[in-house]
Amino acid sequence: MPQNINQPSNQIRLTNVSLVRLKKGKKRFEIACYKNKVLEYRSGVETDLDNVLQIPSVFLSVSKGQTAPSQDLAKAFGPKTPLNEIIMEILNKGEMQVGEKERHAQLERVHHEVIDIVAGKLVDPKSKRVYTTGMIEKALDQLSSHGGATHKADEGKASGTATPTNGEASKEKAKEMPTWTGVVTTKSAKSQALEAMKALIAWQPIPVSRARMRLRLTCATNVLKQAAKSSVKKEVEEEDADGESGKSTGTIKDRILSYVEQIESQDTIGQEWELIGFVEPGAFKGLGEFINGETKGRGRVEVLDMAVTHEGD
Repeated sequence: MPQNINQPSNQIRLTNVSLVRLKKGKKRFEIACYKNKVLEYRSGVETDLDNVLQIPSVFLSVSKGQTAPSQDLAKAFGPKTPLNEIIMEILNKGEMQVGEKERHAQLERVHHEVIDIVAGKLVDPKSKRVYTTGMIEKALDQLSSHGGATHKADEGKASGTATPTNGEASKEKAKEMPTWTGVVTTKSAKSQALEAMKALIAWQPIPVSRARMRLRLTCATNVLKQAAKSSVKKEVEEEDADGESGKSTGTIKDRILSYVEQIESQDTIGQEWELIGFVEPGAFKGLGEFINGETKGRGRVEVLDMAVTHEGD
């Protein structure tokens, strides 16, 4: 006589998933997502949770199909926290578990993004020309494969002039200098690009320096006071080292100023506002598009100097 096999009511079998895990309250919670959708959600490309989650449930173990008991969720996240908020917290703060192919694809995406950001912000200090992405990539590969400290130490040995005391001092100094060990998937591309630039400037595998464009910005004063409509799209800043980029809101003038790193002069002549300042090359396109779109021809950007190097950055 056939017998029925009872499956526990809190077991759900899922396959072909990407897991996001978060440890909280001494327990590990998981959610099951569609492959590649977590990154799209975190980057803002995907906004619909139905397209991200395979099932709107929280698990103790997705592989075992074991859902998290409500008392465990209440203890970890608070008794009055809705399930949707719990899922959002896990999705935003949790660690993503991916397969080898996904991990490689993710690493490639971040790698290319880092190279593009760096190539748009560094120039040859003599010619003031930007480097190709290929040259930046080779320079970073040199740093990650040999290490900046090793590179400098070899130079000291080759010269044959360093005393033991000087050698120790050089090692100590090398430890304090920025290093580059390669791209990782656990940090944002913007924060890693900043680290890469600092290491390239410190070790100089190729002659590089940070560059900024010197611009003249003009706009009708009555336009400046209007509320900006389009979204901000700024590049990496010094303060973005923690991976968080600031969002500027407010008037058109506020948003224009958010692109400017350093103001040389600012004045109002009659009904026209004029600013001369410095902007990173990577932000120039976004600034131009913003002014053209928001001012409807009543604002303009003029390039005074293509690349003003800042050796001290």
